[in-house]
Amino acid sequence: MIKIVGIGPGNPDYILPIASKEIESAKFLVGGKRALKTFAKEGQQTFPITSDIDSVIRFISEHNDNLCVLVSGDPGFYSLLDIIKSKFNDSEIEVIPGISSLQTAFAKINLPWHHATLLSFHGRTPGNRELEYEKNKILGILTDGVYHSKKIAEVLQDFNWDKNSQFIVFERLSYEDEKITKMTLEEAKNAEPISHGVIIVF
Repeated sequence: MIKIVGIGPGNPDYILPIASKEIESAKFLVGGKRALKTFAKEGQQTFPITSDIDSVIRFISEHNDNLCVLVSGDPGFYSLLDIIKSKFNDSEIEVIPGISSLQTAFAKINLPWHHATLLSFHGRTPGNRELEYEKNKILGILTDGVYHSKKIAEVLQDFNWDKNSQFIVFERLSYEDEKITKMTLEEAKNAEPISHGVIIVF
């Protein structure tokens, strides 16, 4: 069985007990280097996730008995789950949910997220309709090194977002050195770029 386990935003305090149990009992662990360093125990065989996804899938195929794939946040939101589902039957897969970084970010500012539009610029570009400004619209955004805070602010202004919209950037969520920067969209467009974080705009 291939178990795809959400490990939350990063700090082990944010991982669900069932996820910890599955990880501890697994024989094989696949995950990012930071995740493996945090969660792997002595005696477990590990394989790091890199840009070479074919080698990751090959390892999973060869070691799919008692294997956990560690994904940040929740597996259902822009993780390896799509790729794994395209390569294996549903009967071979079990998904263990986790706390997403976006869920954590909304909680940090006491903001409900049931009406939010959740997007990812992490290796992709959302559609125009998702980005267009609407009254009372709230965006929750995953970023990467290319689409950082400055670039996303520029994109949103092109889609008619007001320059005074609240633009909040979250770095290293859940860790002791986490940082939350609150500014306007205009300030974000002119500030130093912040990458690989979470952004909320409203």
